[in-house]
Amino acid sequence: MDLGTVIGIIGGLTLLGATVYTSGGSMGAFLHAGSVMTTFGGTLAAMFVAYPLVKLKEAWTVGRHAFNKKEQHAGEMINMLVTFSEKARREGLLALEDDIDEVDDPFLRKGVQLVVDGTDPELVKNIMNTDLDKIESRHSVGKDLFDMAGLLAPAFGMIGTLIGLILMLANLTDKASIGAGMSVALITTLYGAILANLIFLPISKKLEGRNYEEILLKEIMLEGTLSIQSGDNPRIVKDKLASFLAPSQRLDIPETN
Repeated sequence: MDLGTVIGIIGGLTLLGATVYTSGGSMGAFLHAGSVMTTFGGTLAAMFVAYPLVKLKEAWTVGRHAFNKKEQHAGEMINMLVTFSEKARREGLLALEDDIDEVDDPFLRKGVQLVVDGTDPELVKNIMNTDLDKIESRHSVGKDLFDMAGLLAPAFGMIGTLIGLILMLANLTDKASIGAGMSVALITTLYGAILANLIFLPISKKLEGRNYEEILLKEIMLEGTLSIQSGDNPRIVKDKLASFLAPSQRLDIPETN
């Protein structure tokens, strides 16, 4: 689990609650069923209008990536590719067939299988690049869902505020209720701002970072696969793949003989 995401959301809500408490306010004053329905319900309804149902079903799966961090060590991946390169140089590309089942990543497994099958290098590159583009496209759609939710939540917060103001102005004869009515009207704006700036938009940004990390790893796999197929020296393979990483990240890559 990515503790950063959990700590950030819980910590943000806690700080907001502490602000209310230290200001002498009551948490009960910030709870209103109508505001919840307007902000949450309105945002969800608009998402149904904006996206096909199948895409909204994927939103939960996509959102979990912000909470479940799958460790991806580029250094370990480069080490594996260098090992494959050494074996291919010694025993030939067909010898890698014994290692295919040990490769966990489907993208790399597919690339190695294509190489073992003797596929033309240009075709291998095209196939893997197509897969890479599709992966990035799927990630982009998931991020877009949370960007849109971050845009809609404040808008429906404002809509709820306008509804509250209209109802309040329609009952101006009861002056005692004006203050309370104004307070309730503003709660929906608060809900929308919290949803957008503490949950939806930060999750979108986290997904963007996850996408960058995964695409970088896939690019390393692609370049490594092509280098293995072309018979590059393992040291060249290592140096070529290490160039994808920052200097501090290259410390995990063992030296080749």
